Amino acid sequence: MKDVAKVRMEDAIEAPRADGSTATFKVRGIQQVDKENFPTHKVYRATDRPGLRLLTCGGPIKDGHRTDNIILYADLAP
Repeated sequence: MKDVAKVRMEDAIEAPRADGSTATFKVRGIQQVDKENFPTHKVYRATDRPGLRLLTCGGPIKDGHRTDNIILYADLAP
């Protein structure tokens, strides 16, 4: 995967599987949220299709930590 800051809508993310194959996901959403307002239900809820959520930190640094989370939402590509 390339630098997370360079990921855009519709980009592919490849994830290795235990059986040696590769699952390919397509990015359908990118969200930056303040850590105080993390969308727990949206990120961790059950879905009706295979999906991927990638979480990382972003935003300005305050007291030595990034203030935001960057969330990538992706669906398994056909």
